[in-house]
Formats: sequence, C-alpha cells, structure tokens
Amino acid sequence: MALEQKLSVKMSQRLVMTPSLQQAIKLLQMSKLELVDEVQQELLENPVLEEAQLDAGTGETAPETPAEDNRAEDGSADDPYSEIDYESYFQEIDRDYVPKAPLETRDDLPTFENTLSEKPSLSEHLTWQLDLSTSSETEKEIGRAIIGNINEDGLLRASVDEIEQLTDSSSEEVEATLQLIQAFDPVGVAARNLIECLVLQLHHLGQEGTAAETIVREHLDKVQNRRFKELAAALEIDMEDLQAELEIVRGLDPKPGQKYSSEDSRYVVPDVYVVKIDDEYQILVNEDGLPRLRVSPVYRKMVAAGSAEKASTETKEYVRNKLRSAFRLIKSIEERQRTIFKVATAIVKFQKEFLDYGIDRMRPLVLKDVADEIGMHESTVSRVVNSKYMHTHRGVFEMRFFFHSGISSRHGGDDISSLSVKEKIRKIIAAEDELKPLSDSAVVKLLKEEGLQIARRTVAKYREELRIPSSSQRKRAFR
Repeated sequence: MALEQKLSVKMSQRLVMTPSLQQAIKLLQMSKLELVDEVQQELLENPVLEEAQLDAGTGETAPETPAEDNRAEDGSADDPYSEIDYESYFQEIDRDYVPKAPLETRDDLPTFENTLSEKPSLSEHLTWQLDLSTSSETEKEIGRAIIGNINEDGLLRASVDEIEQLTDSSSEEVEATLQLIQAFDPVGVAARNLIECLVLQLHHLGQEGTAAETIVREHLDKVQNRRFKELAAALEIDMEDLQAELEIVRGLDPKPGQKYSSEDSRYVVPDVYVVKIDDEYQILVNEDGLPRLRVSPVYRKMVAAGSAEKASTETKEYVRNKLRSAFRLIKSIEERQRTIFKVATAIVKFQKEFLDYGIDRMRPLVLKDVADEIGMHESTVSRVVNSKYMHTHRGVFEMRFFFHSGISSRHGGDDISSLSVKEKIRKIIAAEDELKPLSDSAVVKLLKEEGLQIARRTVAKYREELRIPSSSQRKRAFR
C-alpha cells in the first residue's frame, strides 16, 4: 500500500491551561505568608512591576503619572503595545468587596519579634552550668562530650565506655563528671534511661528510699496496667497511702529536656477577619503586609513616548512579556482576594449559629454546599480553604474547620455536625462518675435519648479522636 500525504479537517475539544489560569490557581492555594514571598520575588525579577506607595496623609495609594504625561512628544497617544487589552486585566471589583487598607505603623519602633530574647537551647544551658561548676579542663572536656550526646528529651544516648574512648579518660573520671551534670537543671537530665531519670527527680525531692522510688524502679508495669491492688500488696501499704505515692510519681517529668526545645513557634496570620457589627457579621480580607502592585509609570511613559521604537526586537519582546506578566499577577491577586471573600461570606452564612451560640450549634457543611452558594467548582473552594485561617470572636480557626459531615437526627430535624456530636460525647464523659465510667455502649444509649442514632464503633472512633481513654482506663481506683 502506497503512502501519501493529504489534508483533513477535524474538530475536537481540549482543555488548555492558559498562563493566567495557571498563575491564578497557584496563588489561590497559597497561604498569606507564601503569597507575600511570591510577590516580593516577582518584584525583584520584573522591572515593570513596582510597589505603589501610600500617601502619607490619606493612607491611599499615591496617584500615578497623569494621563497627559503618557503622551508621545509629538502629542499623539499612540502606543506601540496597544495590542495589550489593559481593561481586561482590571475588571470591576464586586461592590461588596472592599480591600482592607494596611494599618499605619511607626517606622521608628522595633518589631515585636525584635523585642524578644532568644531562648537558650538545652546544650547551651548545660554548658553554661558546666563552666560555672568546674575549673578543671579535663572535666570540661568530658562534660562537653556528655552534653553533646544528650538528646532533646534530656536523656544521654552514649554509654560510659563510648565517652571514655571519645575523651581518652578513665571510667572513674567519666562517672564523676556524669554525676556532676546529673545535678544540673533541669532535674533528671543526662539520665541513661527513663527509670534513672525519674529516680534522679525523686532524690531531688527528698524521696530517696521511699515507696515512690520502689514503684519507679520495680513496678511501673503495674501502674501502667492499673493493677493497684496487686501493687499495694507488693508494697505492703494500704490503698490510701498508695494513692499518695502515685501522686508523687505522676508529678515527675519523663522528658525534662523538652522545656528547652529549640523548635520555633509557628505564628498563624489570619487571612480573614469576621467582625460582628450589631446583628450582622462583616467579612474583612486581611491585606496587611501584602504589597499593592502597579505597572511602573516610568515604563508606561517610555513606551508612550516612543522610546521603544529605537529598541531592538529582543528588547521590545522582553518588555512586552514583562508587561503581560505584571498584569497577570495583579489580576490573579485581585481574583484571589475576591474569591477568598466569597468563600468566607458563604461559610459565615452557613455557620452563623456556631458564631452566635458555640460549637453545639455547628452545622454539617461540605465543599459542595459552598461551591453551589458562590457558583464555583468544589476544587476551587478546596484550594481556598487550604492553609487559610479565619479570625472570629470565638477564636482563630483554619477554614477547613467549618466543614464536617452530618449525622441524622431521629426526631426529623436537621442533621447534626460530627463536631457537635464529639462535643456531646466529651460533655457526657466529663460528667460521668469516675468510679463507674461509662462504656461506649452506655454513651450510645444516652445519645439515642437525645435523638441521635449512632453506632458504638463510631462513638469509639470519636472518643479516640478526642484522646479520651477507654472506660477501663478512666476508672478511678481510689475514692
């Protein structure tokens, strides 16, 4: 069969992700801090883009170059880049959406973070005590080797033999230095295991040789399994005395080094503020710290004046691409803020009773409910609520917090949010008799009396999510 070439016409549909759509999706799922970093990076890379300065008197964006300054020298208003549809990039913002102006700040005052002192690490804290406790260079060398092998919980993760080889010292010298460090703050540090850590703390409390020390050294398994009668018999004490000894043990810290943990605190910056004015909730999108962008009037003036006519083709194409990139970014940020406002407004509408009365009135809510309300796709709503936070008078919540499945009510009323059911379970267990804690089946019966038909395994699941122990573990052994 001979091969031949021929032309044919075929119709087909394809989904094309334009650069504008790709950027809009990318910005939509960013947190506010990530967005600020992205904008700052774009300001560095795109010379056409600049941050609009605020007028010192009004706090408003300073006006751009007057229109007459953008005319060419010959008086014409011809623009060599007139093929760019500027108006399409700046759609009219919804009337119900008003960007929040940045708060005024005094430049002469330090930031809050700069007023905080840095917390010393566990290693630094122990080294400081070592330098104050001995003048012997040998002890300092051994002590630094020991401190370097203490983990973040405060436990020593190297043996005496290993410290000996590391410092070329005798076992007696290492043991003496180890005892010196074990007397440092926090109490229990440099212990080689959990039992030694707790015993060091008991000795510091003057409990050496007591029943509490015997419990820690020999009977922790009985405490864990709540075999209190067997434990009292082994110690030859009554249950009342055993309770006092167990209170001492419970007050010990199994991880004394954690208080000097160097993990940085994570600060949450709300993306949305919900403010109640009279009986209505107002939505304010947080734009503090987000640069206000505009296309540089200098470049506009240069283009309008015809300066680009003398430039090379590569220069013209470079400026054209940067202009398009700047307009895409500005439009995408405006669309992002507008979409967040719409989603937040819908969430507040659905969860108004939660804001008014508390978690007991939380409504079941899924992404589709909000998507139908604002006329957008569920995937868009999912991107909006990802890593976004809402500040309300009841606290700061991740926007995903407001979405929960529902459980049907036997009385024919509206479905109840799973979060409300968890709160009911928590209150029921909190009010139980500690000597006779409620089983999961008993909780099911109480919920059924309130009109909630729920399986026992679901109650067990919710109880575990609330980190509530089982009834056998909750049972109080002492009156």
